[in-house]
Amino acid sequence: MNLGFPEMLFLFLLALLLFGPKKLPEIGRQIGRGLAEFKRASNELKGQLENEMRLLEAEDREKKMSPPPPPPENTIATLPQMASAPVVDASVSVAPAAAPVVAAASDPPPSPGPGVEGA
Repeated sequence: MNLGFPEMLFLFLLALLLFGPKKLPEIGRQIGRGLAEFKRASNELKGQLENEMRLLEAEDREKKMSPPPPPPENTIATLPQMASAPVVDASVSVAPAAAPVVAAASDPPPSPGPGVEGA
């Protein structure tokens, strides 16, 4: 619906005749406030719809991402974990450790060697 200059002039003159010169500015302000409120509400609704669309697209992207593949069978990742039990192989024999050599307290200290004077 396009209103040209002649149509706008006709509507202005008709409103002037119907409402008079005193009421016309007040009616114009009310129409302007109504249009501004309508524009604000429509922009708010548009923003809410865009925000919801972004959230839905993000959820779709998360759903499309595939989970990591399961580890292959009979690997460390799939074997049950033992708490703290050591693995013992019966086919390997282990020799007992030799006892450390400790000098007895009754043994005299070693001499410093020839030519060295003692204290």
